[in-house]
Amino acid sequence: MTIKVGDKIPSVTLHTMTKEGPKPISSDDIFKGKKVAVFGLPGAFTPTCSAKHLPGFLKKAAALKKKGVDEIVCVSVNDAFVMGAWAKDQKVGKKVFMVADGDANFTKAAGLELDLTGRGLGLRCQRFSMVVDKGVVKKLNIDPPGTFEKTSAESLLADL
Repeated sequence: MTIKVGDKIPSVTLHTMTKEGPKPISSDDIFKGKKVAVFGLPGAFTPTCSAKHLPGFLKKAAALKKKGVDEIVCVSVNDAFVMGAWAKDQKVGKKVFMVADGDANFTKAAGLELDLTGRGLGLRCQRFSMVVDKGVVKKLNIDPPGTFEKTSAESLLADL
């Protein structure tokens, strides 16, 4: 079942890249006591994700924070090494917290799986964006596979 507005974010272990290497982080720690704009996408270095989705959140980071967002989080079913390399490639800096869901723990627990096995990509995350306040989903947007309309930074900004 897909997560919905009013649901609590699932409690799972994710990973992030640090100077010392991959580090586990609890979803509870990411969302605890904060208003978070989180977006998920099928994969790092993929065309729409690299050309539109992540860049949009980088461009709108200041505007989102001005609307009360404490942190912007990007989640993808990639490992922490890939997410770290993608962050460098996209010049993310501290604007967006890049989180690896390499085992798809978050994706599965939230019911946001996208099975691209037949296309050589395996299990991925649907393209989504949400506003989470103190661990509870307040806004949720999901794009149908192959589209990019509802989950942009601009759309999420309009929701705030």
